[in-house]
Amino acid sequence: MDARRTLIPPHGGYRNLRSFRCAQQVYDATVIFCDRFVGKRSRTHDQMVQAARSGVQNIAEGSMAAATSKKTELKLTGVARASLEELLLRDPCGGESGEPTL
Repeated sequence: MDARRTLIPPHGGYRNLRSFRCAQQVYDATVIFCDRFVGKRSRTHDQMVQAARSGVQNIAEGSMAAATSKKTELKLTGVARASLEELLLRDPCGGESGEPTL
């Protein structure tokens, strides 16, 4: 039994990861924000919700992939990060980043 545990490393505990829980909160907040302030039929609405969903999904998939490939785990984690950072780039005030413009 010990040899089997070391052969396949622990994986799949993504629900306990702080990054996963934060990404879920970002997704929930993005959906609420978009439903309230962005037209439901607009491309911006779809892109923002999809970026948030992608962040959550890629963290989960990366965690599951950890059993067989650290390279895949890191790649999916990077994709999740990029998806969530995409939400910061959407500035309706015309700025180039998510930083507030005065």
